[in-house]
Amino acid sequence: MNKKHFIFIPVILFLTAALFSGCTVKKSGPISRTGFYFDTVISIAIYDSENETILDGCMKMASHYDQLLSAQKEGSDIWNVNHAKGKPVTVDSDTADLLQKALYYARLSGGRFDPTLGGVSSLWNFNGQTPGPVPAASDISSALTHVGYQNIELSGNTVTLKDPDTQIDLGAIAKGYIADQIKSYLQKQGVKSAIINLGGNVLLVGSKPDHEEFTIGIQKPFADNSTYITTVSASDLSIVSSGTYERYFEQDGKKYHHILDPSTGYPVENHLLGVTILSKLSVDGDGLSTTCFVLGLDEGMKLIESLPDTEAVFITDDDQLHYSSGFPQ
Repeated sequence: MNKKHFIFIPVILFLTAALFSGCTVKKSGPISRTGFYFDTVISIAIYDSENETILDGCMKMASHYDQLLSAQKEGSDIWNVNHAKGKPVTVDSDTADLLQKALYYARLSGGRFDPTLGGVSSLWNFNGQTPGPVPAASDISSALTHVGYQNIELSGNTVTLKDPDTQIDLGAIAKGYIADQIKSYLQKQGVKSAIINLGGNVLLVGSKPDHEEFTIGIQKPFADNSTYITTVSASDLSIVSSGTYERYFEQDGKKYHHILDPSTGYPVENHLLGVTILSKLSVDGDGLSTTCFVLGLDEGMKLIESLPDTEAVFITDDDQLHYSSGFPQ
């Protein structure tokens, strides 16, 4: 749902859930399933059950949310709002909940995170084998006039765009919300050990079957997909990254990545290569990873230190790691 000319790295690999240390599981190992949703490859692995129908349920949920929340799929809630020409639209309660969360992070960041960036982001192509080129400056300027989270009016399950040309895109936060819903489903099915990986948004259900923590590798920016810059050992936690190395293209010797600045319409330039957030809820990790990337190292770290039960590591363009005070090292 989020939107590299010459270079393309599948987003599924920028944050890899890896079981580096051995653990005792049933002889057949985990059951798992992969699929393509939200413009990326997703995977679910369950370590304490052999019930394949649970995985069927996970994929059905992924398909449901893909159809519900994608700005590109005709008939989705977001598509309907974007094409209502300013008229009120009744949406699903999940859509309303996610919009509420997106608006929370928009306010928290002073608009540096903005769910109405859809008109701008649609001008950029970071997908496929031939991404690019850089959009015309005039087109970006025109689209920016319709960006502003204040244009979203949310009342219960009714959404109205005060500016009929405003375009909502929840790609920067939707996968986190969906991961949380899948985790809740798994827990209701009695699953206590699983890894949910929605294109790099990793959400852990419990711990390994032997009660040891999972170990998650965070990819070194622009390195081979199996090269980790650091690892995190955790259980029952969300680990979400945003980085310049996820989706980008090169034009005239310059890299253009997919994290756009709502104030300029161009990729953020602040010496950051990536941000990884640890949090209980994946929707928070998703929202914060983009928010903190756009805010930059100093402001982003200040925000993280003000939030309970939330940690982060920032990667700067000199390949240095900057950890929040409570980050598990």
